[in-house]
This record gives sequence, C-alpha cells and structure tokens, in this order.
Amino acid sequence: MTPFRTARPTAATLAVCAALATLVAAAPAPAAPAAPAARQDGSRPLPAVTPRAETATLYDDEQGGNANADDPAIWRNPAAPDDTLVIATAKEGGLRVYGLDARLVQSLPAPAAPGPDDAPGRFNNVDLVHGLRLSPGGTADLAVTSDRGHDRLRIHRIDPSRPGGPLRDVTDPAAPRVFSADQDEVNEQTTAYGLATWTDRRSGRSYALVSRRNRTSVALLELLPTRSGTVTYRKVRSLDLPSAFRLPDGTSWTPCGEPGELPQVEGMVVDPADGTLYAGQEDVGIWRMPADLRGKPVLVDRVREYGVPGTYDEESEECAPGKDPGFGGTRVSADVEGLTLLPGRNGDRYLLASSQGDDTFAAYARRAGRGNGTGRGNGAVPVPVYAGGFRVTAASETLDGSEVCDGAAVLNEPLGSRYPGGLLVVQDGNATPAQDGREATGFKFVDLRKVRGALGLTNDGGKIGTEKVTE
Repeated sequence: MTPFRTARPTAATLAVCAALATLVAAAPAPAAPAAPAARQDGSRPLPAVTPRAETATLYDDEQGGNANADDPAIWRNPAAPDDTLVIATAKEGGLRVYGLDARLVQSLPAPAAPGPDDAPGRFNNVDLVHGLRLSPGGTADLAVTSDRGHDRLRIHRIDPSRPGGPLRDVTDPAAPRVFSADQDEVNEQTTAYGLATWTDRRSGRSYALVSRRNRTSVALLELLPTRSGTVTYRKVRSLDLPSAFRLPDGTSWTPCGEPGELPQVEGMVVDPADGTLYAGQEDVGIWRMPADLRGKPVLVDRVREYGVPGTYDEESEECAPGKDPGFGGTRVSADVEGLTLLPGRNGDRYLLASSQGDDTFAAYARRAGRGNGTGRGNGAVPVPVYAGGFRVTAASETLDGSEVCDGAAVLNEPLGSRYPGGLLVVQDGNATPAQDGREATGFKFVDLRKVRGALGLTNDGGKIGTEKVTE
C-alpha cells in the first residue's frame, strides 16, 4: 500500500510497479517531489520508449472474471525462439499465457474457494525454474506462482507441445500452506505474496523465496519433486525485515499504513551469478541479502518518501503526509515493487526497477569485480551504480504506455524475428482506453533494443553509445 498515493484513474487497490531503488549506497538527498517526475537524477528529462504490442485488456470486475494483471515471466523456447511464451498472473483471473504477438495462448483459472466463506485463489507473482528433475518424466521447466488466496504455491510444468496449452498443473495435492496455520488464518489474507525463484549453483537445489502480505516476512522454500511426478515444497527458514527505522535525526519512523498492517515486500529477484536476493519493501526501499537468508540484510536504497510521517484516514483509506524531513532517496517513489535483472557483458548485470510513484523505470549496473564484501563464495558482491532511467509511453492513440506498473520481466536473448534483441514486459496498471470506468490492466511488450538505447547500452550490455531501433 502506498502511503501517500494521490487519486489515480484506477482503483486504489491497484498493485503498482516496484520502484527499483538507487542501489548506490550514498548519503540521502532531500526527497524529490512525488508529482509526476520526468527526471530521476535531477538534471535531465528521462528518455521515453514505446511498446511494440500489448495484451488484451483485463477487467477486475464480475464481468471480466475479476482479472487483474500483475506480474509477468518470459519463457524462451530454445527449439523455436519465435514461440517464446509470456506467462503472467491475473490475480483471481488465474494465469494467462501469451505469445510474442501478445495474443492469448492459454488461460488457467485460479483454484476455487474451499468453502462458501473462504477466499478464492488469487495468483500474485510468477517466476520460472529451469531443468528441475521430475520423477517420472525427466527434467522440466516450471512456472511457480504465489497463490495469495490459498497461501500456497502453484507449480505448472511448461511443455509447448502439449495439446490444450503449454502449462499443466503439477502441484502436489498435499503441498502445505506457506505462512498460515489453518483456513481461518488464510482468510485473514496475511498470505503468500511476492515471489522469486533461485537455483543454488553449488547444490543444484531449486527454491522459491516468498514474501508475506501485510507483514515483513520472507520465507525460503525448497521445491521438492515427488515420486508421482508432482512438486511440493518445504520451508527452510524465514527472515523478518524491520518495520520501524531509526532516522538520522535520532527519531523513529514507521511507514504509514492501515492499522495492523506492516510494510510488506512484493518485488523480488535473485541474481543467479552470486545468489544475491534483492527485495523491495514497498514503502521503504530495496534490501540486499543472501538468497539463502543467512546473513544480515542491507538497505541499499530508500524511496523518496522514506522518513515522511503520515496519518491514516479510515474514510479515504489513504495516508495524509506530514512534513518531509529530507531523508529519502532520489531515484524512485513508493511503492517499490517488481524487480528484474538484465544481464550485460563481461559479467555485468543491470537491475531494472519500476517506480510506481512517478511511472518511471530505473536501471542500476552491478559491475563485475567491484565488490563490497557481502557476497557468498568469494566474499564480494558487485557494487550497484545508477545507470539511468526511462519511461514507457504511448506508441499511438490505441497503444498506450505503462502507468502504476506492478511487475516487470526482461530477457536479454534473441527471440526470433519479433524481438531479435530481447524483450521487456511490463504491467500497465491503467490500460486505456477503458470501458465505462472499469478497472483496466494489461501487459506491454517493449523491444529490449529500445531500452538499451535509452540507457546508452550497446547490444551486449556495454555502456558504449546507443543502439538505434527501427520498427
């Protein structure tokens, strides 16, 4: 929940894009205005990129099946890159699978409510696991989804040759709840929320890292194939991030929110190169920690609203901000949510984030060989450096950009004739034109070459010049 969100064309419950924070651990600068910000560095306007395609609009009402676009993942078909799939969550609307032309390939419903007074299934975030060994059936690629409604994970096997659609549910019927003790606790909906997957290169074991709605918890779950060919999981350990913070002036600050709710985490991504987890605590900033949850989390950036006091108004369900003490960051505005990684050359990686508060995206370079002593194995994690930002804006009157974005996914690999330079998929929390004021969302497909050009990156991710893109 964004503490100081102004009224927007979509409903207040709309999920929004993770403002991937200034991963440069620098001294805090005075908070930037929360009004539409075209600049992240305070000096020049951000470049704009336009989408090439968009999915059909989803509507979060009874007529639309309560479908609300949230989080995407991109699965590359190694045998036929033109047949690459985008797998995306639609909350109570279940899962959607799209082709590179943004047309629907498959739609899977979320599980029904177990009882008349219970919560229905609600798919929140999705990520991929490659090459998990199943028995029987050999290895398989999986889509792993957090089911916020049931407090469970749902696991689908990806098989593009399967009649009826590429996804098949292989969740073990006995898979446990993630956080809740019983159905009554599930119905309170402090349940599985954000999700990122991770395969430990040392052990070969695969995991899902899952956050808890309205709490600060993150849990590490090991994915376990069963003898019957299904997949279950077990909780390895969990970690609680802070909910209150000591400010530089000596005072204590807690982000404003609905009574009883703590500042939650949603957007997460693991860098597979060194097993580093980046987690976006929505009203606070970006945390870095080992993906095995052993070790101390480090707050590497703060949202602009960090430290701003607020008063919750029950009637409007919003927080009225107080005076800004100037302890926030400068790159992103709350909420900070979906995070994704763009591999570059020579071991460099770029952490991309969407800043919900000002509808922008930020990129941070993780330079190889420039460590700060908090990694695993060699004891060093590349130091993140702000590499620029961009906006996703309308390509035409009928193909709009991305606003209040909740999730993003990038794949820096050739994807056939449509996206030979890779693909960025972003959620659009305010799809237009909408019908009769209905809450409308969807996903935008952006040629990754345009993003690299906006960031001044070469085709392989080097910071040299720009790359022109023609439609």
